[in-house]
Amino acid sequence: MSIESYDKAHKLALKQFRSDSSKGIYPYLQVLDEILSYTNTAAEIELGLTDIPLELIAGTKSAGRTNAFASNFMPLLPDHSEFAIKWSSLYDTHIREGIRDPVIVYEFMNRFYVAEGNKRVSILKYCDAVTVSAYVTRIIPQKNNSKEAKVYYEYLDFYKLTQVNYLYFTQPGSYKKLLRITGKAPEHIWIEEEKEDFHSAFYRFLEAFERRGGKKLSLSSGDAFLVYLDLYGYEDFLQKSFREIQKEVEKIWHLFLVFPNKPEIKLVMNSKELPDKKTLLGRILPQNVLPLKIAFIHCKTKTTSTWTYGHELGRAHIEKVFGQQIHVETYFGADSKEKAKECFEQAISHDCSIIFTTSPRLLPASLQYAAKYPKLKILNCSLNSNCGHLRTYYGRLYEAKFLIGVIAGIMAQTSHIGYIADYPIYGMIANINAFALGAQMVNPDAKIHLEWSTRQNFSPDSILNNTDISFVSGQDLIMPDKETKQFGLYQTGNSDPDHLAMAVWNWGSFYEKVIRSILNGTWKQKPQMDKDSSINYWWGMSSGMIDVLYSSRIPSGTRQLLNLLKKSICSEDFHPFAGTIFSQDGLVHKSDADSITPDQIITMDWLAENVIGSIPSIEELTKDAQSVVLLQGVTKTMKGTDTE
Repeated sequence: MSIESYDKAHKLALKQFRSDSSKGIYPYLQVLDEILSYTNTAAEIELGLTDIPLELIAGTKSAGRTNAFASNFMPLLPDHSEFAIKWSSLYDTHIREGIRDPVIVYEFMNRFYVAEGNKRVSILKYCDAVTVSAYVTRIIPQKNNSKEAKVYYEYLDFYKLTQVNYLYFTQPGSYKKLLRITGKAPEHIWIEEEKEDFHSAFYRFLEAFERRGGKKLSLSSGDAFLVYLDLYGYEDFLQKSFREIQKEVEKIWHLFLVFPNKPEIKLVMNSKELPDKKTLLGRILPQNVLPLKIAFIHCKTKTTSTWTYGHELGRAHIEKVFGQQIHVETYFGADSKEKAKECFEQAISHDCSIIFTTSPRLLPASLQYAAKYPKLKILNCSLNSNCGHLRTYYGRLYEAKFLIGVIAGIMAQTSHIGYIADYPIYGMIANINAFALGAQMVNPDAKIHLEWSTRQNFSPDSILNNTDISFVSGQDLIMPDKETKQFGLYQTGNSDPDHLAMAVWNWGSFYEKVIRSILNGTWKQKPQMDKDSSINYWWGMSSGMIDVLYSSRIPSGTRQLLNLLKKSICSEDFHPFAGTIFSQDGLVHKSDADSITPDQIITMDWLAENVIGSIPSIEELTKDAQSVVLLQGVTKTMKGTDTE
């Protein structure tokens, strides 16, 4: 039996050898000593006795036995050799009583290299064992700027907390992202129960992934597991059946195929792409069962959040427009995973076929339920989300901010203007820069003093008490039951601020357009599990979704200029970001004819040259703001996190 097994292992070795050779790949085991000969190392650490995954054993410590094995650790030497006899004898021992003696290995860059026990490793791999007991010495490379080194040093920090050595990632930031998805605090040391649960979860996923053909893909099993968890979450994983995991893996297989890329973002920037006239088929056949059941899920309430209040106005608008054609349910306070799940489950149990989630904080839950229920129409209010599982929507608020900046530049008594922003997320930096460019267009000396309301220990006094600043752009939305008088663009210096303009969100315009297209059967029946692109609705003033309210105090000539600019922006004859643009660090864009691209506008991580202030890091923000920024934060905010 042992000779027959050696013969089978030998054939596997020859097959691997020929395959590697035909592809120009080194056909033998990697040798750590050779790798280290051109690598600078920082330290060696004894990790002691531990179980290591056989999958991550890549070669030998020295070159002594390299040519005896193919790259898959199967034996290359002929079956009449002394090596074959020893291999066969050890195989018999393993079958009778198991291999008990630990091997000795060195770990380098999350791969293991055998110093003693090559035949034991070969036999265990042949028998499809998962782990082997080993005495491990870790060799740590010196830090450098390579992606591989960054990933490895992140792994070292992760290992200190978890002692997990069986999964690795290929992209920086993945270990931090994994901790966040599993709900663990960044410095939390895992207890034994947490380690056992995670080990069980990973290997259950791995079995489903490899049964589907995961070993043939270029991404690591860790990469695949993180892609899966990012969509389906970790909290309920151990309660899922293996069949359910298999189905979920199948649904997102296309994401594994394109990793590390994500589906292309298809920006729908014109509301006309959602036609509201019935098709011929729609006139003949009924498209929906009435009333159409719709759910709105909010993180906060309309009395605690101006953002939620604005969306509630949109909800009231569609109820007035569509009457008995629709039935709307509203859920507030979905500010945790548990509460978001509860709201989704209740909406689905009530047969809601359209679900609007009105905050980027609800994006993870929206993704999970869109993947779980692909027939649902789930739309999340966020920007730049390239998942391909649901649609997102947002507004080009920078167009309105540009006009308000023009007003400030004309009306301000000095060249100093204040601006209070909230979250440093996608789209927000464009709002600030558009305001600054609008002010600069009519007043070349205009300076914009920037503060962030979500920064820890924020106080508006630095702006409001600055005697050089006569006008401030504050929060855009107000609620009837709040006494704040500082909103929109207002003049400081008086007990009651004088308001000149305010950007407004007409969410009802968007919701009406979407619902009408669904009722009329003109909603594009493209599967939400779209493998090619992720649809982001990003509408501007031309759609009516964004607008500016003006005070009667604005002079007639200024209003004429504003109307002309608005008309030009809506007709796309003028763009706020056209022409030569300088940031605080120098030239950004040089073209008198063209503007920067929509993607560049969304992902801006620089401030215009006339802005005095900076983009805060995530550590400078409040805890509440950090949860939003982790999902949608711009690059400079996220330094040191998983978006680097």
